[in-house]
Amino acid sequence: MASEEGFKVSSLKGKVTLITGASSGIGAGTSIMFAKLGALLALNGRDVENLTNIAKQCTDLGAAEPLLVPGDLTNEDTVKKTVELTIARFGRLDVLINSAGILAMGSIETGDLAQYDKVMNVNVRSVYHLTQLCVPHLIRTKGSIVNVSSVNGQRSFPGVLAYCMSKSAIDQFTRCIALELASKQVRVNSVCPGVIITDVHRRAGLDEEQYAQFLEKCKQTHALGRPGEVEEVAHAIAFLASDAATFITGVNLPVDGGRHAMCPR
Repeated sequence: MASEEGFKVSSLKGKVTLITGASSGIGAGTSIMFAKLGALLALNGRDVENLTNIAKQCTDLGAAEPLLVPGDLTNEDTVKKTVELTIARFGRLDVLINSAGILAMGSIETGDLAQYDKVMNVNVRSVYHLTQLCVPHLIRTKGSIVNVSSVNGQRSFPGVLAYCMSKSAIDQFTRCIALELASKQVRVNSVCPGVIITDVHRRAGLDEEQYAQFLEKCKQTHALGRPGEVEEVAHAIAFLASDAATFITGVNLPVDGGRHAMCPR
């Protein structure tokens, strides 16, 4: 086992970390990962029951009791309250993980404006707003931001139009604010997962049979021959947020089993 100094991801110990989308999927897995690393957690999610369950898993690992700030981040008051309560509880903010997001199926022919608005509001507008409110606090701590994007931001796929557009927006948002905040020593990066085994696809409308077929197809669509696990993305997020990545900013890091590099023939 390397010494703590030799393993810089351990720098997250005691870091005040706000994680959105923490009640499920990548956000939940990242919350548990950060709890293992000794971070102080403020967790946002829409499902209070799930959020409470994730908090219990964190404390069971020996972490301090997380602050729970449930609510829908498309509500501007919820966004403000989330930041205010986090600062009131901890007095500072070191890390922001923007993991809240939704997937919706729809093409230019089948998707409607309501779907477009919902996806863009959840995946882009709420991230813009929350980040804007967190930035003054992150400047004080020379903190870092990790956004959860997707391979869909870098590669084009039919049938998930608004989602692909929203994740391209997050990749550009990541690079732009990385440059804007670099002089303040705030680092900003994103992870771009491939297919990860979570509930997001079922929530978007796939039934069990369709989901099983979808996962089977991942053997062809991902170079490593399988879908990914939440913990694999959480590890990458922890790395980017930590002092192991002090010279990395403005990066959209694929965590996708090689999918972004593939060009099917």
